[in-house]
Amino acid sequence: MSEAKKGCCAPQRSQDRQSPVLDLRFSEPPASLGSTQGMIHVEGGRFRIGYEGPGAWVADGEGPVREIILDSYWLDQTAVTNAQFAEFVAATGYVTESEKFGWAYVFIGQLSNSKQRKLRESHSVQGLQWWYAIDGAQWRKPEGAGSNIKKRMDHPVVSVSWNDALAYAHWAGKRLPTEAEWEVAARGIDNVQTMYPWGTELEPGGKHRCNVWQGNFPENNSEADGYAWTAPVTAYRKYDNGFYNLLGNVWEWCADWFHPTWHASESEATRINPKGPNSGDSRVMKGGSFLCHESYCNRYRLGARTANTPDSATTNLGFRCARDA
Repeated sequence: MSEAKKGCCAPQRSQDRQSPVLDLRFSEPPASLGSTQGMIHVEGGRFRIGYEGPGAWVADGEGPVREIILDSYWLDQTAVTNAQFAEFVAATGYVTESEKFGWAYVFIGQLSNSKQRKLRESHSVQGLQWWYAIDGAQWRKPEGAGSNIKKRMDHPVVSVSWNDALAYAHWAGKRLPTEAEWEVAARGIDNVQTMYPWGTELEPGGKHRCNVWQGNFPENNSEADGYAWTAPVTAYRKYDNGFYNLLGNVWEWCADWFHPTWHASESEATRINPKGPNSGDSRVMKGGSFLCHESYCNRYRLGARTANTPDSATTNLGFRCARDA
């Protein structure tokens, strides 16, 4: 496999690969037609987002902390599940980009020892050697041939690209949330300015509140939080405003193009219903995943952010949908 650009827990498909032809049946965004069942209404208003404190990744553009104005909107209570995505595929015949490419990225720990031994050096990602490009890996078979999702229908769908997520959202009469909408929902009713929706401690009172890595990354996962890889979308205590797992479990695609400084300027575009820059080569991802660990990637914080190319797909990357109010 070609070398992929180094990123945070999420390798990207190499730019020298030709992207599959997108299914244009899902190109129209009727973002106010979808059912609001399973969604939570977020009241519009003035909010503060961003982060500038200890542990911030400055190069990611986490700051500045800034005040924004958002209109009211709806956001899925949970990430989209395998069961929900299967319903979409059954209704439309949609084929994901990983299926068209013929492979997706899989974390090495999710592969059997025999499969690890068989893999060639060229399958690993330079700089992120714990990721392997696995032939046949896709949403139905996240770890490639021999794997399945039969016991994971209530887990978040993974190995889906931004383009796949957008297709699902359009089919559902929804859209992908903006980065600002995602972060405001995660900060909660009181727009908390802390590390996490529940406060300043990752494990308050010794209780696990999200699915992130425990142990020594990437060799040993102690599974102290109850899960080695993805968890059901309603695992752990829900937030005070009703959402589940906006932090941890899987990274979540947002609508915005990524830029490290675009939002730093004071303008109507960056402060009133901000939607990100008009162009770019990567889309924003929020929330961190089951692979995040303080020794390598502490991006399971409210203000943290990273990005990936719209055609990339990994076993720790999913999404949830938004809808206009």
